[in-house]
Amino acid sequence: KTSAMLGLLMFAALALPPRAHHALSIYPTFKPTSCPRLTKNGDSIYMHYEGHLETLDGQVFDSSYEREEPLQFSLGTGQVIAGWDQGLLNMCKGEKRILTIPPELAYGNRAMGGIPAGSTLVFK
Repeated sequence: KTSAMLGLLMFAALALPPRAHHALSIYPTFKPTSCPRLTKNGDSIYMHYEGHLETLDGQVFDSSYEREEPLQFSLGTGQVIAGWDQGLLNMCKGEKRILTIPPELAYGNRAMGGIPAGSTLVFK
């Protein structure tokens, strides 16, 4: 497996308006000038992230930056929420994205830790 070092851009605070539909939103914020290979299912991913609720206050519920350790997982194998498995495909090493993930591709109608049931999540 090829390792890909990816990061999602961290912003201080971002309040996003509610979306009318429930689809995964992928917003690239940085793409490297050279991209010899895109991520694919089965790749070992190492990435930093910051997870927010899609609310006016944008409450942070988790951050690998605060733990000072990137998360490692195998892409497309169900080790993470479906929104990550889908939203991190076809990325370049070093690319940064903001993913807005509807409940159907996150935790659905169940609460998880500090995340209320039915929440749309934003990862940077």
